[in-house]
Amino acid sequence: MDSPTLAKKNNTMKVAWQGVYPAVTTKFTNDDKLDLKMFETNIQAQLAAGVDGIILGGTLGEASALLEDEKDTLVSATVDMVAGKVPVIMNIAEQTTKAAIIAAEKAKKNGASGLMMLPPMRYKADDHETVTYYKAVANSTDLPIMVYNNPIDYKIEVTLDMFEQLAECENIQSVKESTRDISNITRMINRFGDRFKILSGVDTLALESLFMGANGWVAGLVCAFPKETVAIYRLQKAGRHEEALKIYRWFLPLLELDINPKLVQNIKLAEVATGIGTENVRAPRLALSGAERKQVLQIIETGIKTRPELPDYLNL
Repeated sequence: MDSPTLAKKNNTMKVAWQGVYPAVTTKFTNDDKLDLKMFETNIQAQLAAGVDGIILGGTLGEASALLEDEKDTLVSATVDMVAGKVPVIMNIAEQTTKAAIIAAEKAKKNGASGLMMLPPMRYKADDHETVTYYKAVANSTDLPIMVYNNPIDYKIEVTLDMFEQLAECENIQSVKESTRDISNITRMINRFGDRFKILSGVDTLALESLFMGANGWVAGLVCAFPKETVAIYRLQKAGRHEEALKIYRWFLPLLELDINPKLVQNIKLAEVATGIGTENVRAPRLALSGAERKQVLQIIETGIKTRPELPDYLNL
């Protein structure tokens, strides 16, 4: 789909940085254009399940493969789809500070309510360079920002000392905690109290992170299983830990599909199985095939066959 001329939107929402925030996949047609029809099908399933926000253009969103006008279209279209029910967050993953500032400006223009930000891409910035990068973008916008801290995949860690400096920017408000070190949540709370909201960024550590005090969950398999994901979060927050744990134990083999180099293909295949997505990915990614596809399908099919009955989690 060609990007229309996008007028400035003034319907940004306050971002609480708590609850379940799906890092949604980008849907493509068979001829490699944005599939906004199927995308809306998925977004409406997320809203019906009770998610607290939508994150666009992350790893699962195939950000590195999207054209600039497609990013604009996705933000603007999603803002219209959610119709003020939840905030829309745009991910920033840029190689230069200048490009990141422009991306933040465009996200706001197109109606985003907040930003998720990776450190500089490709160049391995040192601590001072990384802090300066985040501050420059934060000082250029009034949108709230969630720092995406994922040194495993992106090779730059935002340390506690760096967060001490970032705390000077009021609109740097939260962290997507993907260090894989659960104790880092306690370190953040001990050092900063409630200055930064903490959202788990690793599906297979999500419930553990919530038990340790995380405020929310930036989720992946939620793309295919939104109700189960939100149920785990709501039950845990309501103190119904055993019920949350039972669902989480069922979910774990599926959640492990997220910690894999082919997480996009895996999760899109799961979306097909639950009727809210397609398998289309953008090259150089290719859909799963052969034994690899069969193995992933087996995990998905087993999960669907044993899908738990959920309590009325929306009314806890």
